[in-house]
This record gives sequence, C-alpha cells and structure tokens, in this order.
Amino acid sequence: MIPRPKVSVLIPTFEYGRFLPEAIESVLAQDFRDFELIISDDCSRDDSASVIRRYAAQDTRIRYKLHERNLGMVANWNWCLKEAGGEYVKFVFGDDSLPSAQALNRMVAMLEQEPRAVLAVSARLILDEASKVIEVWDELGASGFQDGAGVIIRCMQQDRNLVGEPSAVLFRRIQGSRGFDPTFRQVVDQEMWFHLLQSAGLVYTSEPLCAFRRHPAQQTVVNEKEQVASGEVMRIVARYFDLFAASVGLRPNSFAMRRRLFRHLYYARKDNGHTPLATIAEATLMPHVTRHWYFVCWMIHRATKPLVNLHRFCVGRPRVALALRPAASAPAPAASTAGRMSAGGIFPARNPE
Repeated sequence: MIPRPKVSVLIPTFEYGRFLPEAIESVLAQDFRDFELIISDDCSRDDSASVIRRYAAQDTRIRYKLHERNLGMVANWNWCLKEAGGEYVKFVFGDDSLPSAQALNRMVAMLEQEPRAVLAVSARLILDEASKVIEVWDELGASGFQDGAGVIIRCMQQDRNLVGEPSAVLFRRIQGSRGFDPTFRQVVDQEMWFHLLQSAGLVYTSEPLCAFRRHPAQQTVVNEKEQVASGEVMRIVARYFDLFAASVGLRPNSFAMRRRLFRHLYYARKDNGHTPLATIAEATLMPHVTRHWYFVCWMIHRATKPLVNLHRFCVGRPRVALALRPAASAPAPAASTAGRMSAGGIFPARNPE
C-alpha cells in the first residue's frame, strides 16, 4: 500500500498557462519533500494542458486532471480537495506561487506544534502580472496562535477577511472535509475559514510564505460588476449571526440590531433588485428583523432620510450600510478575501478561473 503524503498541494487552474510554470516550479522546489501535487485544469483553452503534461512527465508526485467540461470555480476547488490524500492541504492557485523553498516546511511545522489550530496562515506577497512584488499583506497582526471565534469577530469588526486567500493557508484535511460551499461565489473562501474557525483556532506568521497575484483576469472583477457580494454577505451574517452580534456589540433581538440589519437589507435590495441571489439572502436575514420591525425601521428611515442626505451633502460622508469600515490607513486588498461587508460587498473571494 502506498503511504499517504503528509501534504496535498492543490493547484486548481483555468487558462493560466502563462503563470503555471512559476506556480508548479515553486512547489517542486520546496525543501519539504513529503507531498503530492494535484493539478486540476478546468477545461482551459490556452496551453495549460501541454504545460501540465510536461511537468507531470518529470515528477511522479504530480497527478493531474484535464476536465472535458468547465466545472466552475468552487467545484474545481472541491474536486481537488476530494482527491487530496494528505494530512494537510495547501492550495496554490495557478497564478500564485510559493516564494520561499521553506514555505511548506514552515507551515507544516506551525500546525504540528499547535494542536489547537486548524489553519496555518501566513502574510503574503502581492505580485503584478510580471511577478514583481508590489505589496506585502500582513493583516492578522502578531505571529502565533489566535482563537477562532476571536478571528471571526475581528474580521467582522474590521469589515475585512483578515485570513487571506486559499493560497495563504494550510489546513487539516479532515476538518476541511465538508469542502467549500458551492452556493457562494464571491466570499467562498471566507465562509470556509469561518466554518473551520468555529471550533478551532489558527496559527499565524507575519513571514510571507505565499505570493498572490493581482491581475484583470480574476473572477473577482466579474463578481464585483454583478454585485454578487452584497447578496452573499447577508447569508454569511445569518449563518454566523451570534458571532456577528458579538462583533458589533448588540443583542440579537435589540432594536439597534434590527435597525442595523434593516439598513443592510434595504440597500442590498436597492443595489441588487429582485435577483434570485438577493431573494435567498433576504430570506436568511429577515427572521432576525421580522416584517413588523422592518416596516417600523422603514418608516424611521423615510422620516430621517432628508436629514441624513443634508448631513452627507454638508460633510461628504459615504453611506455605511452594515458593518464597520476599516481605518483609512489600513491596506485595502481587492481580490480574493479582503473587502467590505457593507452593501457594496464583503470579503471578495478571488476566483482562480
């Protein structure tokens, strides 16, 4: 019987042939050798297939699948996850890379030394299309163990995904067996981290152990145009409502909480209209508001809106629909996981497709 590898490195990709050599070579160059590399190409039309075959012929640790039909982002992620046999899972998207030969070694050691953690997370380098480092994102603060519920609350308080993209994370495969929720498109990775962090913590290092690429081909751009996130945020808030209530310091059934949720529902409806996604999202939050209190809040909103508009005109302040916005001095990552929980969007999840 072939022994299971310690780590399953997963590369889901779609039409990233120009970036794949850098991603694959960064994995094969690791000084940690006990891994399998699974590459899943989601029916690309570029030269991805030839690139993948070339590297697979050189290293027996590489397994790959060239899908004959397009699965879509989340299904491709989950296909990789189901194929994984390692104790730990490390995603490296087809346009990302591991910037250090010690990246896997260090992240595995982080989880080995901290049994309370389900995730090992690192800061990440931000690359442009030419692989030039343009920024470093280091958003979780001090290195070391961090309580899971506390991280979720901080994400909601700061209106940001502080954990990062899947390429920035190593996690325990068994705890992640549920997979990514396929009903999400924009905040899918953030929802997965919340799911895992409900029952365990994470261990963080401010050393950048992944490189995440920013470029116009990412699905995030499409999702933002379609305003996907403003509907999905309502589902995240409803799913993790107790932690959301703790993050804003309000009792779940208080009038202040209902007013906060009303504003989010109101502006999400205004932004999204009556799309199926918005309808589903409304259904998840409305029980926390109730139709009676929604009507009361709507009447108050109508009565006070002229004063609010006058104040906005005088001081030029933007509308805040739901959650606290990050400080003006904080970095504002726009791809995969760092975004806004307001009506305009929440923690945008980057699609490697």
